[in-house]
Amino acid sequence: MRFELTEEQAGFAQSLDDLLSRADTVATARAWAEGDTAPGLATWRRLADQGVNALIVPEDAGGLGGSLTDLVVAHEVLGRHLAVGPWIESSAYLAAALSGEAAESVAAGAVATVALPPQVPFAVDADTAEQVYLGTPDGLARAQVVRVRASVDTTRRLADVAAAGGAEAVPVAASVEDAFDAAVLACAAQLVGSGERLLADTVDYARQRRQFGREIGSYQAIKHQLADVRIALDFARPLAFGAALGEVPASAAKVAAADAAYLASRVALQVHGAIGYTHEFDLGLWITRVRALVTAWGTPAYHRARVLEGLIA
Repeated sequence: MRFELTEEQAGFAQSLDDLLSRADTVATARAWAEGDTAPGLATWRRLADQGVNALIVPEDAGGLGGSLTDLVVAHEVLGRHLAVGPWIESSAYLAAALSGEAAESVAAGAVATVALPPQVPFAVDADTAEQVYLGTPDGLARAQVVRVRASVDTTRRLADVAAAGGAEAVPVAASVEDAFDAAVLACAAQLVGSGERLLADTVDYARQRRQFGREIGSYQAIKHQLADVRIALDFARPLAFGAALGEVPASAAKVAAADAAYLASRVALQVHGAIGYTHEFDLGLWITRVRALVTAWGTPAYHRARVLEGLIA
Protein backbone atom coordinates (compact mmCIF):
# COMPACT_ATOMS: atom_id res chain seq x y z
CA MET A 1 0.00 0.00 0.00
CA ARG A 2 1.28 3.47 -0.88
CA PHE A 3 0.16 6.04 1.64
CA GLU A 4 0.55 9.77 1.28
CA LEU A 5 -1.03 12.53 3.30
CA THR A 6 -3.36 14.87 1.48
CA GLU A 7 -2.38 18.51 1.13
CA GLU A 8 -4.90 19.38 3.83
CA GLN A 9 -3.47 16.82 6.26
CA ALA A 10 0.11 17.89 5.60
CA GLY A 11 -0.89 21.53 6.05
CA PHE A 12 -2.74 20.71 9.28
CA ALA A 13 0.33 18.93 10.66
CA GLN A 14 2.51 21.90 9.72
CA SER A 15 0.14 24.36 11.38
CA LEU A 16 0.20 22.34 14.61
CA ASP A 17 3.96 22.04 14.43
CA ASP A 18 4.31 25.80 13.98
CA LEU A 19 1.93 26.51 16.86
CA LEU A 20 3.72 24.18 19.28
CA SER A 21 7.17 25.34 18.17
CA ARG A 22 6.22 28.84 19.29
CA ALA A 23 4.62 27.67 22.54
CA ASP A 24 7.84 26.68 24.38
CA THR A 25 6.39 23.28 25.23
CA VAL A 26 9.38 22.26 27.34
CA ALA A 27 8.85 25.17 29.74
CA THR A 28 5.12 24.43 29.66
CA ALA A 29 5.74 20.78 30.53
CA ARG A 30 8.04 21.69 33.40
CA ALA A 31 5.46 24.15 34.74
CA TRP A 32 2.73 21.49 34.46
CA ALA A 33 4.89 19.06 36.43
CA GLU A 34 5.24 21.64 39.20
CA GLY A 35 1.49 22.24 39.38
CA ASP A 36 1.32 25.42 37.29
CA THR A 37 -1.24 24.43 34.66
CA ALA A 38 -1.89 27.90 33.23
CA PRO A 39 0.60 27.70 30.31
CA GLY A 40 -0.53 24.18 29.45
CA LEU A 41 -4.19 25.13 29.45
CA ALA A 42 -3.44 28.15 27.28
CA THR A 43 -1.79 25.84 24.74
CA TRP A 44 -4.75 23.47 25.04
CA ARG A 45 -7.12 26.27 24.07
CA ARG A 46 -4.99 27.25 21.09
CA LEU A 47 -4.91 23.64 19.88
CA ALA A 48 -8.65 23.38 20.43
CA ASP A 49 -9.08 26.46 18.24
CA GLN A 50 -7.17 24.54 15.56
CA GLY A 51 -9.76 21.76 15.84
CA VAL A 52 -7.69 19.01 17.51
CA ASN A 53 -10.41 18.19 20.05
CA ALA A 54 -13.10 18.12 17.38
CA LEU A 55 -11.25 16.04 14.78
CA ILE A 56 -13.24 12.80 15.01
CA VAL A 57 -16.38 14.16 16.66
CA PRO A 58 -19.29 13.84 14.17
CA GLU A 59 -20.39 17.03 12.48
CA ASP A 60 -23.88 16.79 13.97
CA ALA A 61 -22.26 17.03 17.41
CA GLY A 62 -20.27 20.13 16.54
CA GLY A 63 -17.17 18.28 15.39
CA LEU A 64 -15.21 18.15 12.16
CA GLY A 65 -16.19 14.59 11.26
CA GLY A 66 -12.59 13.78 10.37
CA SER A 67 -10.92 10.41 10.00
CA LEU A 68 -8.62 8.36 12.21
CA THR A 69 -5.84 9.30 9.81
CA ASP A 70 -6.37 12.94 10.82
CA LEU A 71 -6.14 11.82 14.45
CA VAL A 72 -2.82 10.06 13.84
CA VAL A 73 -1.43 13.12 12.06
CA ALA A 74 -2.33 15.37 15.01
CA HIS A 75 -1.11 13.09 17.78
CA GLU A 76 2.24 12.45 16.16
CA VAL A 77 2.83 16.20 16.33
CA LEU A 78 1.59 16.32 19.93
CA GLY A 79 4.05 13.57 20.86
CA ARG A 80 6.93 15.24 19.09
CA HIS A 81 6.34 18.46 21.03
CA LEU A 82 5.53 16.89 24.43
CA ALA A 83 2.04 18.42 24.63
CA VAL A 84 0.63 18.21 28.17
CA GLY A 85 -2.89 17.33 29.24
CA PRO A 86 -5.25 14.39 28.64
CA TRP A 87 -5.16 14.62 24.84
CA ILE A 88 -5.61 10.91 24.18
CA GLU A 89 -8.51 10.75 26.59
CA SER A 90 -10.26 13.88 25.27
CA SER A 91 -9.61 14.04 21.56
CA ALA A 92 -9.52 10.28 20.89
CA TYR A 93 -11.49 8.12 23.32
CA LEU A 94 -14.15 10.54 24.54
CA ALA A 95 -14.43 12.22 21.15
CA ALA A 96 -15.32 8.83 19.68
CA ALA A 97 -17.30 7.41 22.61
CA LEU A 98 -19.57 10.26 23.67
CA SER A 99 -22.70 11.48 21.96
CA GLY A 100 -25.10 14.39 22.34
CA GLU A 101 -24.20 17.34 24.51
CA ALA A 102 -21.23 15.55 26.05
CA ALA A 103 -19.66 15.12 22.61
CA GLU A 104 -20.37 18.75 21.78
CA SER A 105 -18.53 19.80 24.94
CA VAL A 106 -15.46 17.77 23.99
CA ALA A 107 -15.51 19.17 20.46
CA ALA A 108 -15.66 22.69 21.89
CA GLY A 109 -12.39 22.09 23.75
CA ALA A 110 -13.35 20.92 27.23
CA VAL A 111 -10.49 19.28 29.13
CA ALA A 112 -11.88 15.81 29.76
CA THR A 113 -10.39 12.54 30.95
CA VAL A 114 -11.48 8.98 31.64
CA ALA A 115 -10.53 5.81 33.49
CA LEU A 116 -11.45 2.42 32.00
CA PRO A 117 -10.42 -0.36 34.39
CA PRO A 118 -8.66 -2.71 34.02
CA GLN A 119 -6.70 -1.51 30.97
CA VAL A 120 -6.84 2.17 31.94
CA PRO A 121 -7.01 2.07 35.74
CA PHE A 122 -6.29 5.77 36.33
CA ALA A 123 -7.63 8.99 34.83
CA VAL A 124 -4.79 11.19 33.55
CA ASP A 125 -4.77 14.76 34.88
CA ALA A 126 -8.21 14.36 36.43
CA ASP A 127 -7.35 17.04 38.99
CA THR A 128 -7.12 19.54 36.12
CA ALA A 129 -9.91 18.24 33.90
CA GLU A 130 -13.30 19.93 33.65
CA GLN A 131 -15.00 16.58 33.04
CA VAL A 132 -14.03 13.20 34.47
CA TYR A 133 -15.57 9.90 33.36
CA LEU A 134 -15.36 6.32 34.55
CA GLY A 135 -16.05 3.24 32.50
CA THR A 136 -18.67 0.98 34.12
CA PRO A 137 -20.51 -2.17 33.01
CA ASP A 138 -23.36 0.14 31.97
CA GLY A 139 -21.17 2.47 29.94
CA LEU A 140 -19.62 5.76 31.02
CA ALA A 141 -20.50 7.65 34.19
CA ARG A 142 -19.45 11.02 35.53
CA ALA A 143 -16.74 10.55 38.14
CA GLN A 144 -14.86 12.39 40.83
CA VAL A 145 -11.26 12.25 41.98
CA VAL A 146 -10.51 10.04 44.98
CA ARG A 147 -6.73 10.13 45.05
CA VAL A 148 -3.97 11.63 42.91
CA ARG A 149 -0.84 9.57 42.27
CA ALA A 150 2.56 10.39 40.85
CA SER A 151 3.60 9.01 37.47
CA VAL A 152 6.99 8.03 36.13
CA ASP A 153 6.31 10.92 33.76
CA THR A 154 6.21 14.03 35.92
CA THR A 155 4.14 15.82 33.27
CA ARG A 156 1.25 13.38 33.85
CA ARG A 157 -0.71 12.96 37.08
CA LEU A 158 -2.74 9.81 37.63
CA ALA A 159 -5.95 9.75 39.63
CA ASP A 160 -8.10 7.08 41.20
CA VAL A 161 -11.68 8.05 40.40
CA ALA A 162 -15.10 6.84 41.50
CA ALA A 163 -18.53 7.35 40.02
CA ALA A 164 -20.11 10.53 41.36
CA GLY A 165 -22.97 9.97 43.74
CA GLY A 166 -26.26 9.59 41.89
CA ALA A 167 -24.53 9.86 38.52
CA GLU A 168 -26.45 8.30 35.67
CA ALA A 169 -24.87 6.57 32.69
CA VAL A 170 -23.74 9.00 30.00
CA PRO A 171 -25.03 8.35 26.45
CA VAL A 172 -22.32 6.78 24.35
CA ALA A 173 -21.80 6.00 20.70
CA ALA A 174 -22.63 2.55 19.34
CA SER A 175 -19.16 0.96 19.63
CA VAL A 176 -17.15 1.64 22.74
CA GLU A 177 -14.53 -0.83 21.45
CA ASP A 178 -13.97 1.41 18.43
CA ALA A 179 -13.43 4.34 20.78
CA PHE A 180 -10.86 2.31 22.72
CA ASP A 181 -9.01 1.51 19.50
CA ALA A 182 -9.04 5.20 18.57
CA ALA A 183 -7.30 5.97 21.87
CA VAL A 184 -4.82 3.13 21.31
CA LEU A 185 -4.07 4.57 17.88
CA ALA A 186 -3.57 8.08 19.28
CA CYS A 187 -1.22 6.66 21.89
CA ALA A 188 0.75 4.86 19.17
CA ALA A 189 1.00 8.09 17.17
CA GLN A 190 2.30 10.00 20.20
CA LEU A 191 4.91 7.29 20.75
CA VAL A 192 6.07 7.64 17.15
CA GLY A 193 6.25 11.42 17.52
CA SER A 194 8.18 11.16 20.79
CA GLY A 195 10.55 8.64 19.25
CA GLU A 196 11.17 10.96 16.31
CA ARG A 197 12.03 13.83 18.65
CA LEU A 198 14.40 11.64 20.65
CA LEU A 199 16.13 10.48 17.48
CA ALA A 200 16.46 14.00 16.07
CA ASP A 201 17.92 15.37 19.31
CA THR A 202 20.30 12.43 19.61
CA VAL A 203 21.56 12.80 16.04
CA ASP A 204 22.19 16.52 16.67
CA TYR A 205 24.09 15.71 19.87
CA ALA A 206 26.16 13.01 18.13
CA ARG A 207 27.21 15.58 15.52
CA GLN A 208 28.35 18.07 18.16
CA ARG A 209 29.89 15.94 20.90
CA ARG A 210 33.57 15.15 20.30
CA GLN A 211 35.76 12.43 21.79
CA PHE A 212 39.29 11.54 20.79
CA GLY A 213 39.23 14.35 18.25
CA ARG A 214 36.14 13.13 16.37
CA GLU A 215 32.38 13.67 16.50
CA ILE A 216 30.94 10.65 18.28
CA GLY A 217 28.42 10.29 15.45
CA SER A 218 31.25 9.26 13.16
CA TYR A 219 31.84 6.07 15.16
CA GLN A 220 30.29 3.01 13.55
CA ALA A 221 28.82 1.62 16.78
CA ILE A 222 26.77 4.79 17.30
CA LYS A 223 25.79 4.97 13.64
CA HIS A 224 24.39 1.45 13.85
CA GLN A 225 22.34 2.22 16.95
CA LEU A 226 20.86 5.33 15.40
CA ALA A 227 20.11 3.44 12.19
CA ASP A 228 18.28 0.76 14.18
CA VAL A 229 16.06 3.46 15.70
CA ARG A 230 15.42 4.98 12.26
CA ILE A 231 14.36 1.60 10.88
CA ALA A 232 12.11 0.85 13.88
CA LEU A 233 10.30 4.18 13.58
CA ASP A 234 9.96 3.79 9.81
CA PHE A 235 8.23 0.45 10.36
CA ALA A 236 6.00 1.75 13.17
CA ARG A 237 4.59 4.79 11.38
CA PRO A 238 3.04 2.88 8.44
CA LEU A 239 1.38 0.52 10.91
CA ALA A 240 -0.23 3.49 12.66
CA PHE A 241 -1.61 4.81 9.38
CA GLY A 242 -2.55 1.29 8.31
CA ALA A 243 -4.53 0.87 11.52
CA ALA A 244 -6.22 4.22 10.89
CA LEU A 245 -7.36 2.85 7.53
CA GLY A 246 -8.53 -0.42 9.08
CA GLU A 247 -5.88 -2.49 7.32
CA VAL A 248 -4.11 -3.69 10.50
CA PRO A 249 -5.20 -3.93 14.15
CA ALA A 250 -4.68 -0.89 16.34
CA SER A 251 -2.93 -3.18 18.82
CA ALA A 252 -0.28 -4.03 16.22
CA ALA A 253 0.41 -0.33 15.73
CA LYS A 254 0.69 0.21 19.48
CA VAL A 255 3.14 -2.67 19.94
CA ALA A 256 5.38 -1.50 17.09
CA ALA A 257 5.27 2.15 18.16
CA ALA A 258 6.02 1.27 21.79
CA ASP A 259 8.99 -0.89 20.82
CA ALA A 260 10.38 1.77 18.46
CA ALA A 261 9.96 4.66 20.89
CA TYR A 262 11.43 2.67 23.77
CA LEU A 263 14.44 1.79 21.60
CA ALA A 264 14.78 5.47 20.73
CA SER A 265 14.79 6.41 24.41
CA ARG A 266 17.39 3.77 25.31
CA VAL A 267 19.72 4.75 22.47
CA ALA A 268 19.25 8.45 23.26
CA LEU A 269 20.27 7.87 26.86
CA GLN A 270 23.29 5.77 25.86
CA VAL A 271 24.53 8.28 23.29
CA HIS A 272 24.07 11.28 25.57
CA GLY A 273 25.81 9.54 28.46
CA ALA A 274 25.70 10.98 31.96
CA ILE A 275 24.12 14.28 30.91
CA GLY A 276 21.03 12.34 29.79
CA TYR A 277 20.27 11.42 33.38
CA THR A 278 20.15 14.97 34.68
CA HIS A 279 16.90 16.66 35.59
CA GLU A 280 17.93 19.90 33.92
CA PHE A 281 18.46 18.27 30.51
CA ASP A 282 15.30 18.21 28.38
CA LEU A 283 15.95 14.72 27.04
CA GLY A 284 14.56 13.16 30.20
CA LEU A 285 11.13 14.68 29.61
CA TRP A 286 10.68 12.65 26.43
CA ILE A 287 12.24 9.52 27.91
CA THR A 288 9.79 9.43 30.80
CA ARG A 289 6.88 10.32 28.50
CA VAL A 290 7.73 7.30 26.35
CA ARG A 291 8.02 5.11 29.42
CA ALA A 292 4.55 6.14 30.53
CA LEU A 293 2.92 5.76 27.11
CA VAL A 294 4.38 2.28 26.54
CA THR A 295 1.95 0.90 29.13
CA ALA A 296 -0.82 3.48 28.69
CA TRP A 297 -4.05 2.27 27.07
CA GLY A 298 -3.03 -1.35 27.44
CA THR A 299 0.34 -2.94 28.15
CA PRO A 300 2.47 -4.47 25.38
CA ALA A 301 1.51 -7.93 26.66
CA TYR A 302 -2.19 -7.06 26.41
CA HIS A 303 -1.87 -5.78 22.86
CA ARG A 304 0.25 -8.71 21.73
CA ALA A 305 -2.46 -11.01 23.08
CA ARG A 306 -5.08 -9.06 21.10
CA VAL A 307 -3.05 -9.41 17.92
CA LEU A 308 -2.67 -13.15 18.54
CA GLU A 309 -6.40 -13.54 19.15
CA GLY A 310 -7.09 -11.78 15.87
CA LEU A 311 -4.70 -14.01 13.97
CA ILE A 312 -6.23 -17.17 15.46
CA ALA A 313 -9.73 -15.97 14.69
